Amino acid sequence: MLKYWMNLATPAAQDRMILLLNHVLSRESHAMARLQPFAGQLVVLHLQNWPALLPAAPDLALGVTPAGLFERQEGGESAASLRIELDASNPALLALGALLGERPSVSVQGDAAFAGEISWLMENLRWDIEDDLAAVVGPAAARQLSNWGRSASTAVAALARSAAAFKPAGSKAS
Repeated sequence: MLKYWMNLATPAAQDRMILLLNHVLSRESHAMARLQPFAGQLVVLHLQNWPALLPAAPDLALGVTPAGLFERQEGGESAASLRIELDASNPALLALGALLGERPSVSVQGDAAFAGEISWLMENLRWDIEDDLAAVVGPAAARQLSNWGRSASTAVAALARSAAAFKPAGSKAS
């Protein structure tokens, strides 16, 4: 039953992540321009070392559109120009790191030029949450909400890091 619900929810969740990624890309025309030469190419995102206790996370295949944006592709992982493997041994820490703008530990295989552009995007592209909030609640409130959000995410990330390093009494060090 869980597998059935995961099969329904996963594509929808992936589509929402791609919408967010395309929103961030569309705010930076030079980022879109850097991807346009790679239109039609496919990049596969694989979560490596995913915890066995969690339902398996499927690969995410993204095709580059002529506009320099991404779209989810069904299958076709074998035809990928680029494969990116993220270390997902601690998914909560990975998600918090993404919120804090930290670059995850990745392994890249495939087209070197395409990999260089994706690396540049990972290094330089950031979501300006404050700007998006300002359109809804105004600049002053957006500034305050953004500050609170940064403080909260920093605190939760610190808690996650200390929890990940925690070894119960009597456990063997690895």
